[in-house]
Amino acid sequence: QVQLVESGGGLVQAGGSLRLSCVASGGTFGRNFVGWFRQAPGKEREFAGTISWTGDHTYYSDSIKGRFIISRDNAKNTVHLQMNSLKPEDTAVYYCALGSSWLYTPKVPNDYTSWGQGTQVTVSS
Repeated sequence: QVQLVESGGGLVQAGGSLRLSCVASGGTFGRNFVGWFRQAPGKEREFAGTISWTGDHTYYSDSIKGRFIISRDNAKNTVHLQMNSLKPEDTAVYYCALGSSWLYTPKVPNDYTSWGQGTQVTVSS
């Protein structure tokens, strides 16, 4: 079973940028979507965005649209989440996940199978 590992989290000031990476090991992403979710303390896991196999189809939640960009390098089994104009409310643990299918755009946790362990992003005001 493919394993996902996130990296790139950290502490940043409001208005700053971070770039998260998600690497697949023990397998590949295949043709499935790869998504990013986030979970703040005391809150449910929230969908952030997802990217298709070819990278030509992305879908973002309203909360990050226009500030975050997802990209994908299938040759390196890597997906990135470029986060710009960060706000304190972006503070959360960020997870990448492998979609269960390529036939539709997965937007909820149940649409995903393998998950990474998460990486902490903290935005100070």
